[in-house]
Amino acid sequence: MALRILVVDDSAVVRQSMLMLLEHVPGMVVEVASDPFIAQQKMKSHRPDVILLDLEMPRMDGLTFLRQLMREDEPVPVVVCSGLAGPGSETAVRALEEGAVEIITKPTLGVGDFLRESRSRLVEALRSAARSRPRLARRAAPVPVEVVVPERPERPAPSLLTVTTDKVVAVGASTGGTEALRQLLEPMPPDCPGLVIVQHMPEQFTSAFAKRLNELCRIEVKEAASGDRVQQGRALIAPGNRHLWVQRSGGHYRVELLDSERVSGHKPSVDVLFHSVARAAGANAVGVLLTGMGDDGADGLLTMKLAGAATIAQDEATCVVFGMPRAAIERGAAEDVLPLGAISSAVLRRARK
Repeated sequence: MALRILVVDDSAVVRQSMLMLLEHVPGMVVEVASDPFIAQQKMKSHRPDVILLDLEMPRMDGLTFLRQLMREDEPVPVVVCSGLAGPGSETAVRALEEGAVEIITKPTLGVGDFLRESRSRLVEALRSAARSRPRLARRAAPVPVEVVVPERPERPAPSLLTVTTDKVVAVGASTGGTEALRQLLEPMPPDCPGLVIVQHMPEQFTSAFAKRLNELCRIEVKEAASGDRVQQGRALIAPGNRHLWVQRSGGHYRVELLDSERVSGHKPSVDVLFHSVARAAGANAVGVLLTGMGDDGADGLLTMKLAGAATIAQDEATCVVFGMPRAAIERGAAEDVLPLGAISSAVLRRARK
């Protein structure tokens, strides 16, 4: 069955670019609309499977249209198409909070380069969105803090060096992860262990995302920079288009940003982060794999488990897309499979052991 895509953008250049980009993709049917009012009329006759939505339009802005869509009983999944810089990136992050499942960067004057470089990522984003449940994670009721988590198996006594080093929590997420990360980080107390996070997101959007989380959370949240220390009460988020690598520095940990090839199809890659944490922290780490399409992070989470770390995967019921956690569970990488609302308290308990 064909996947119906509705592109809503007031730019004729962008609409034409998307048609050129998608018209030859097998199994996709693409329609365009120059604003939300025209889109609403088209949706009456043909309901799309995914909407590719601009945010800045004259008659009705995309954020308002998105809110209308999310009020429906079965909302159409929305992928935001936004510019990279300034207020546009901040508005795109707000759109993710409102229920959009993904962000892609808008074509600029170099449309040819966009077509060559971004087609596979755009197609993956649209197919991922079509499989998503855009409201489920936001509706899921939090699990009480006193939820019982199974005890970890007994392990050999760690060395003195391991005992005296700090704890580190490594987290990976993709589609639907912006809302999942908010729910994970908001309950964290100021003395929580240091967190390192990879969220699949285009370059420059991660800065606005980190800034937004920093406004909402009791802990410090910032876009990671090379040399940043992993410390209590701080979460470091990998910048778009850079891998995040954790290394030991005496009894502590610091991060480095790597500009190397994509791993598991992504940059930043969850696998790169998890493998580095397994190597640097071993049993002093907790690994968490949240909602997302594909399998990035599954192998890395298994490596963390084999190194003695506690490992957690988000359960299917609370995932927007049950791809990455499923892959980890199938590999035997997750010690615990928990609903999103239970993960924060489980991380704190694991880190304190």
